[in-house]
Amino acid sequence: MEFAPSSRDGLVALRSLDFVMKEIRMPHSSIAAGMLLAAGTVCAVQSPPSAEDIFRPAVAVWQMADLRDADGNERLAGVGNVTVGNHLEAKDLQAARSAPVDLYQEKYRPQFHVTARQWTIHKLNPGMKEEGWINDVNGLIYHQGQYHLFAQRWARCWLHFVSKDLIHWTELQPAFWEEQRFGTGVQSGTIVFDSENVSGLSPDPRTPPLVAFWSGFDNRSQCISYSVDHGLTWAKYANNPYMIQPERDPRVFWYQPGHKWVMVLYADAKYHIFNSTNLLTWIDQKNPIPDCFECPDLFELPVAGDRNHTKWVLVRGNGKYSIGDFDGARFTPETGQLPCDLGANFYATQSWGDITGQPGRRVQIAWMRDGTYPEMPFNQQLSFPCDLTLRSLPEGLRIFRLPAGEIESLYKRKHSWKNRIIKPNENILKNIPGELFDIQLEIELAGAREVGLKCRGEVVSYSAANGTLSCLGREAKVEEINGQIILRVLVDRTSLEVFANDGKVSMSSCFVPGSDRAALELFSAGGQPRILSMTVRELKSMW
Repeated sequence: MEFAPSSRDGLVALRSLDFVMKEIRMPHSSIAAGMLLAAGTVCAVQSPPSAEDIFRPAVAVWQMADLRDADGNERLAGVGNVTVGNHLEAKDLQAARSAPVDLYQEKYRPQFHVTARQWTIHKLNPGMKEEGWINDVNGLIYHQGQYHLFAQRWARCWLHFVSKDLIHWTELQPAFWEEQRFGTGVQSGTIVFDSENVSGLSPDPRTPPLVAFWSGFDNRSQCISYSVDHGLTWAKYANNPYMIQPERDPRVFWYQPGHKWVMVLYADAKYHIFNSTNLLTWIDQKNPIPDCFECPDLFELPVAGDRNHTKWVLVRGNGKYSIGDFDGARFTPETGQLPCDLGANFYATQSWGDITGQPGRRVQIAWMRDGTYPEMPFNQQLSFPCDLTLRSLPEGLRIFRLPAGEIESLYKRKHSWKNRIIKPNENILKNIPGELFDIQLEIELAGAREVGLKCRGEVVSYSAANGTLSCLGREAKVEEINGQIILRVLVDRTSLEVFANDGKVSMSSCFVPGSDRAALELFSAGGQPRILSMTVRELKSMW
């Protein structure tokens, strides 16, 4: 087999008597050419797209297939950036060239939450490992003016999304795929920018690498993939696994006070802390953090916005966090485990930090696990990005979560009320059209037993008698503040995210809307509750 340049646009072609050739023309994609094997397998040669193309619609026509050698490597690996694809019929090639006309507009497709698309198939209700599925968030990094978001297709591959504003996302082709050598899976992990090329993974120090850390499905092989073109294409480290160490989900970051890299690795219901100076050789600090499970996140946050006074926050896979101190080798908690979110669908959080021009900012996102989307060509969604802040309360320091301010780019029409009694059987929201909203509400209870909102058929309710906020089968304690409560509700096609008292409490949950899915209603029971301030903003789709 040999590679030869095509006469058109620098495309690459494969010439071999063993292959029946078919060149595939796909503008704005990173596929240069494709081959139709006699057995019906498609192979595509990938050439790096330009930085200008990264936000343009891109189409891939492959998934990783079983053309591997005895060690689990793709047989064509090492001969350019070659990706081997699953079995596609010739008729599928044309269908793969363009996205479905209703892509991102399907009935239950969230309109301002990240979901995955299908590239080579059109299948309803995709399951784990299938195109259209998304789960754990991985590898969040802000790099050269772009937010990168990676996520799991259940260890089949790392999905890859990019955005300039945390709101409008473009899904690129999957970054890298599973390997049979390590238990047939690329599990969760994180990405760092090796700005000094201490790993030596880039042959040219002028183009330092992005380095992705992930775990094999054998739960012992710790591996690396890396990119020297700002995340557009990825290669696997030749000496994988760089470490044999149970178990998975490495969280890696730079610890400036100690001038070293830190890894937090989950194993045996503990988080284990490792240090490194070159990202390849790691030393166990022998200070495990007990009572922890999966997907760690560990970061520093200013207290009340004061960057000269910071604390460290450890978030576990289930969203529970502890606040304390960290010296690069040992985490010392000062609180018990507290919930980031009390909704029904919130798991495996990760966060962006080190955002250029925004020192101290930390933005969190999670997998909204176990949502249902009947008869849709996608499955699962991510939560809306939220800013995290640390505030001091009488009971101690606590995390507050609020939607990232960039949501304002989706604002359309605004509806506002002030100083208005909520009257029984009067629905002041009934004429507001649409299905996507950002609702902000400050209410004086004035003897009301209950106040709340109905959003697309689901109820967000506050019980003054019990001091509880309820939504989609979950309850959270919310205290009145001078006889008032403050609520904020993000309403998408299949999710409600509720924030109480300026983000002290948050509840993220999924639902399937009923027949009255477009209706909004404000209601109360008892007393004479008053709207001090209420704003309903209709939202545009991010797509």
